[in-house]
Order: sequence, then structure tokens, then C-alpha cells
Amino acid sequence: MIDSLAWVHVRDRRLLCVRSEGKRKFYLPGGKREPGESDVAGLCREIREELGVELDPLSFSLFGVLEEQADGFADGRLVHMTAYTASHRGTPRPRGEVAELGWLSSAEAGHCPPAGRRVLRMLTEAGRID
Repeated sequence: MIDSLAWVHVRDRRLLCVRSEGKRKFYLPGGKREPGESDVAGLCREIREELGVELDPLSFSLFGVLEEQADGFADGRLVHMTAYTASHRGTPRPRGEVAELGWLSSAEAGHCPPAGRRVLRMLTEAGRID
């Protein structure tokens, strides 16, 4: 099981996703906690490193906890993703391992692994994205 944190950020009815160097699919921004980190501290650090923006720790709201097939693992491994919404300061820009940002609609779900497709489906059902 891969335990991860993700930021769900919608702008202009599109979901922010990132593509890492050497990868073909777009993922939700975020990553893994370091030992002893809370969800808030870990996600704030990951988003700062990946996108150069500061999440507001007081604005965090649980979006959902998902378990889906992990991308790129032939052994059937799952990803356990705890996803949050949060307000931020700054403009997201690719940094570190992130090669590209994408603002995806539900029609582009095929560019995402299973967890990303599920978040897009949830946002579509809630009327938040096209």
C-alpha cells in the first residue's frame, strides 16, 4: 500500500494536475508524509516543493479518502490517498520533479491514473468541473 496526500484544487472548472519528469500520466499534486509529519504539514511541504505556493493550514478541508490501483505497479499495489482542499497564496508553477502542470476536465480523465480519474468523477458529479 502506498500512503499519499493530495491537494484538490479547481480553477475555472478544471482540476490542477501535475506530470513528473519521465512520466506520461498526470497526478494530483502532493506526495508522501515524512516521519512524524501531520497531513497538513506534509501536504504544505509537498505543494511548496512541487508548485512553489503556500497552502493555508487553517483552510484545510477533507475532500476524501480513496483507495485505488496504484499506477505503474504490476503487483496490484494500492494507493491510499487522503485528499484535501485548501486555499493558497501564489501562482502554481512547475518546480522540482514536476515537469508540467495541467488543468484537466472530466473529458481528459484518461490522462490520469485511477485515483485521479475518481477525483475527476467526484468533482463532475458535484458539478464543480466540466
